[in-house]
Amino acid sequence: MIQVGEQVPDLVLPASDGTMVSLKQYAGKYVVLYFYPKDMTPGCTTEACEFRDMTSQYEALNAMIVGVSPDPLKSHEKFIQKHELPFLLLSDEEHALAEAFGVWKLKKMYGREYMGIERSTFIIDPEGKLLKEWRKVKVKGHVEDVLNILKALQS
Repeated sequence: MIQVGEQVPDLVLPASDGTMVSLKQYAGKYVVLYFYPKDMTPGCTTEACEFRDMTSQYEALNAMIVGVSPDPLKSHEKFIQKHELPFLLLSDEEHALAEAFGVWKLKKMYGREYMGIERSTFIIDPEGKLLKEWRKVKVKGHVEDVLNILKALQS
């Protein structure tokens, strides 16, 4: 599992715009990489829409927002269209990136155990190193917290 201060892995995943994306493509920019469990669910929709609403503030800080879930591209396309999301969503159906970041976890709901994404966010610096991480994210206020930390890291 990648640790703060380490170089992030250069895995290539399919993106919602039809391209294959590697985090190294964003060299020279900050990347806000957020992992979420599932398209169209209440918490994930709230988080995505908050990132959408603050995208221009992130871009003003030379930061790209990239969302990742195990959903297929077709699901991502519907999610983007329905909520007018201006950033890429990566499809991590094999959980390669999620496992590299240690967010593919055993979860429990209604007494049932299953594997899934633990909602998490990471800031990657322009040189590709992990600067900051949030694990077990609670959605309320999170997007603004990430923005404030990004501002602090740059001051």
